[in-house]
Amino acid sequence: MPDPVSSALLILISAPSGAGKTTLCQQLLAARPEVTRAVTCTTRPPRAGEREGVDYFFLDAATFQRRVAAGEFLEHATVYQHSYGVLKSELLARLRQGKDVLLNVDVQGAATICAQVRPDAELRHALVTVFLTTPSLADLERRLRRRATDAEEVIQRRLGVARAEIAQWPHFDYLLLSTTIPEDLRRMLVIYEAEKMRSGRAAPPGV
Repeated sequence: MPDPVSSALLILISAPSGAGKTTLCQQLLAARPEVTRAVTCTTRPPRAGEREGVDYFFLDAATFQRRVAAGEFLEHATVYQHSYGVLKSELLARLRQGKDVLLNVDVQGAATICAQVRPDAELRHALVTVFLTTPSLADLERRLRRRATDAEEVIQRRLGVARAEIAQWPHFDYLLLSTTIPEDLRRMLVIYEAEKMRSGRAAPPGV
């Protein structure tokens, strides 16, 4: 039976493209070694240097689909002919070891995961959701243009998607308005430490 007062966190960070989600996740993992990245399943072949169970769990397409049919994934998607998914069992195993787990997902994936987590008391107890975005759409556009990696039509498409994604922020526990990398990390660590100290997660103090 899982510990009802476990302080292990399932931290879900989501953001529109260009808001700095990947950078924030990297910074959090570097600042808090006790936080571990959720390992995703994929049907694509391993790239040079990638390790099974560290970078990904590599599954053939038939095995992946069997696990989808069995309801084992909290969220899954197909991108460029390869499938990716987050196993419920993978998250629970880490949380039961007392490890904090970080999920870096897009806004659509976040909605799917939250819906799947809701009926599961153990995952629901651990889940903390953070929505990262720029203070305005104009700020996001400046960031996308500064990257200088996308054509104009791609930038406009990303902004159109971002407008709809930003409207989802009230469905998250926290709204983090991105300014600078150090400030984003500082505020994310404030959220992290506050959640670790929630009375619902704490063991009773000694008397």
